[in-house]
Amino acid sequence: MGRVTVVIASRDRAVGLERTLARLRALSERPSVIVVDNGSTDGTRERLARAFPEVRVIPLERNLGAVARNVGVAAADTPYVAFADDDSWWADGALARAEALLDAYPRLALIAARTLVGPSERLDPMAAFMAAAPLEGADDLPGPSVLGFLACAAVVRREAYLAVGGFDPVVFFMGEEARLAYDLAAAGWGLAYCADVVAHHHPQPGGDRGRKRALAARNRALTAWMRRPLRVALAETAPLLRNAVTDPVARTALGQFAVRLPRALRGRRAADPAVEAALARLVAAEARHGYSPDAAGAAGAPASTAAGGVGRGAGG
Repeated sequence: MGRVTVVIASRDRAVGLERTLARLRALSERPSVIVVDNGSTDGTRERLARAFPEVRVIPLERNLGAVARNVGVAAADTPYVAFADDDSWWADGALARAEALLDAYPRLALIAARTLVGPSERLDPMAAFMAAAPLEGADDLPGPSVLGFLACAAVVRREAYLAVGGFDPVVFFMGEEARLAYDLAAAGWGLAYCADVVAHHHPQPGGDRGRKRALAARNRALTAWMRRPLRVALAETAPLLRNAVTDPVARTALGQFAVRLPRALRGRRAADPAVEAALARLVAAEARHGYSPDAAGAAGAPASTAAGGVGRGAGG
């Protein structure tokens, strides 16, 4: 058994979760798996106890969103943690490769995997953007530097993840990657896209795309108020205000933003100049490549904001 634990946060998705666990059970690496049950009411715990007794299940009494992953990381006893969702899993050999890379590159805190989407295994647009290396790379990293990732397709150094606080409750879920990526980079850790570490993601079709866009906008604004310069925070808030005039969904998101803003401001830190410079280069690269939230599909938002996926796996 290797030195990577897989952590999954899930809520009311027992059937999909069982499929993911079956895939992980079949891996040659035989990783330890921790499922953090985010207050499910569909019998998830009982089903896993019967079908996957080797999986450690940590039950939560209420839905913590992405913060549930912090519970799993804290409980892991390995130096590295790979995330999965109830609609994603790791390719055979990917975790062993991630372990080798994290062993070989001590500044590396996070691996963003090459993510293949759906039965056709198309390359996720966000992965394609990262592979284009808009931030180039560093001699002490195994691939192009990144400031965005999909949580369901990332492997982290447990020490670094916990040191910066993991995911935070202000955002809750969807776009939770942004602040974590920012804080890791600001602390001097490296984040890299590694094409030879492969994840599979089979998101369920459909869903309310308008709600997802509004939620992504809410969370980009909240993250900006926690970490970005004032001009950026104001710019990210403006669409919420503008859209709320005519769109009831955006109006709801604006109300949620207002409730969460005081907590975001209490956690606000001064912007990091080096990270801001890198984000500016990413924005320019997005413009050159024509990368946009609507084109991103499973990625859900621009890489410059690290907004990441739109799935429900963490409990949204």
